Amino acid sequence: MTSLRNTIGKSVLLAATMLATGSLARAGQAPGGLSAPDIPISHHDRVYAAEQFSNTVSVTDPADNKLLGVIRLGDPQPSNFSPLYKGQVLVHGMGFSPDHKTLAVVSIGSNSVTFIDTATNAVKHITYVGRSPHEAFFTPDGKEVWVTVRGENYISVIDPGSFEEKTRITTPNGPGMQIFSPDGKYGYICSSFNPETDVVSVAEHKIIATVKQESPFCPNIAATPDGSQVWFTLKDVGRTQVFNAKPPFNPIKTIDTGPITNHVNFAHTAQGTFAYVTIGGLNEVKVFRTDDFSQVATIPVGDLPHGVWPSGDGTRVYVGLENADALAVIDTTTNKVVANVPIGQAPQAIAYVPNAAPNPDDRENLQALGVAGQVAHLALMPKDGTKDGKTATSVSLFDQGLIQVLQASVTGLQPKQKYVLALADHGDGSGKLQPLAAFMTNPAGSAIVNAAGPIRQIVDRSAAPARRYLVIASGDAAMPGDAVQIEAQ
Repeated sequence: MTSLRNTIGKSVLLAATMLATGSLARAGQAPGGLSAPDIPISHHDRVYAAEQFSNTVSVTDPADNKLLGVIRLGDPQPSNFSPLYKGQVLVHGMGFSPDHKTLAVVSIGSNSVTFIDTATNAVKHITYVGRSPHEAFFTPDGKEVWVTVRGENYISVIDPGSFEEKTRITTPNGPGMQIFSPDGKYGYICSSFNPETDVVSVAEHKIIATVKQESPFCPNIAATPDGSQVWFTLKDVGRTQVFNAKPPFNPIKTIDTGPITNHVNFAHTAQGTFAYVTIGGLNEVKVFRTDDFSQVATIPVGDLPHGVWPSGDGTRVYVGLENADALAVIDTTTNKVVANVPIGQAPQAIAYVPNAAPNPDDRENLQALGVAGQVAHLALMPKDGTKDGKTATSVSLFDQGLIQVLQASVTGLQPKQKYVLALADHGDGSGKLQPLAAFMTNPAGSAIVNAAGPIRQIVDRSAAPARRYLVIASGDAAMPGDAVQIEAQ
């Protein structure tokens, strides 16, 4: 009898353990539903990053955080200036099919969506859409690909079988990104030019509701795996908004996240569901609970964090560092960076695709990083030497042969004011200023500024005595004022 009781007791305990384990094992990660099974990290998984200045897609094995190579979709400058050029330019957005077999990669400069076979890394097709598309994603049933045509006023709906546009969904000018409810019923489309996020019936391709954005510039949007919330970022004012993913689609919360708030995504763990928000101007990722919206962590990650995506089991979150040419790997248990992977130039969108590689040893159609891995870094600080707790302006010089693309993640300036990035004769910002790029800061006193030229050769320490110095001055290119930020020494 005692033996029988022990046997029954052990069976009950085993059943309870299996039930608990099963519960944890069925805690799906974004963009899937909460009931989807978790997929443990393995060598069959891949992390992809869209890299806009090297025009590459990097491919990383998350099991050992090793770069396997890049898929080269286009050439760097100045090759891509030719009127006969056929490659892709400004590789930027990314989505993947529900069966994990196809990537859809958006290139802004060439108005294209490149469909890539994840098993072979081969390009299956290129579909050209309207002006300056931004992001693409598959509907949860895999029957359509929605592309935000940000330079115009519509969503291009593509048939992934024929790769042809089947219809368009008209929106306000500048749709920024779209994502879907896990059940596939709703599409959520935020705007980069208008203070309005649209909710669309996927079945009918019709706008059924609108949500007010607190600013016009939303670059990124994501839905929680339980289908209850939608989060979107406001890059110009440094905020993140949350609204009800179901009718009446009412606003729930606005969070002040910080200058150059870029992307948001979710990881579901045994402790709950957490939002990971990349803050480019602070070089941090901030982590929030989705139940009470409390901030639980601030994670320093490196220069200009941009895209973010969870692993298939929620144990890791991957962040593209736009001004560091790297992929930061965050352990969601400790919320600390546990690895950095060198990748291509200026990573934008990130996608973690479980079971993307049937043969994990296959390197077919991958190339070495090459020139895409060459970059120089500078930092600018306030001229008066006061830091006031503010992060330095980070500057990256991405090699493109003899010239570089310069990108500055500018922070710490006055909001909505004119400034100019320039070369100065002296390190203190004095002497003649040669303007490189004029810009206006956003309401958070930040900006992303680009220029091109043989700049590294001029600002490198070995260039003395002909060396010049990067500065930020008030005013505009016609009449630059005094330097307000100078190179950190």
